[in-house]
Amino acid sequence: MEMNFLSPVVAAFTTLLVGFIWYHPNVLGTLWIHEARLTKEESEKGNMFKIFGLTFLFSIFIGIIMQSLTIHQFGALGMIGGGEKIAEAKPSYMAFMADYGTAFRTYKHGALHGFFTGLFFAFPMIAINGLFERKSWKYIFMHSGYWVVSLTIIGAIVCGWI
Repeated sequence: MEMNFLSPVVAAFTTLLVGFIWYHPNVLGTLWIHEARLTKEESEKGNMFKIFGLTFLFSIFIGIIMQSLTIHQFGALGMIGGGEKIAEAKPSYMAFMADYGTAFRTYKHGALHGFFTGLFFAFPMIAINGLFERKSWKYIFMHSGYWVVSLTIIGAIVCGWI
């Protein structure tokens, strides 16, 4: 089983697309500016090429790690020592992969893992930072919701794309 390097790149667009909708002024953008204690002018400052470029790059990193969180067959591959050891693997590994190599490789399964990653990983991290930064629960839930939605979609893409 080889890693799919294209799916994390495609999935990385998720954070940008969800962000364009989530933080649009007609959705949660106005609330975000208020809760972040920014002015509209301050929110428009900065090098947008750098901001969006780095967001995309970091989102590729997220997509790569989401593969290992959603695709259980990587665990079997790890048990034999990685991809370079496939030729040396015992016949039981080959039989396992023949029987279960595509088990749970669905968009639905990836979305489930992505949702739980957002809920039990991203939300606590954002909440901890928000508490120390004295941010409101609106702020914490707004950003956590964004990551739950984004990670759900990213998980679906990287797991279901065979």
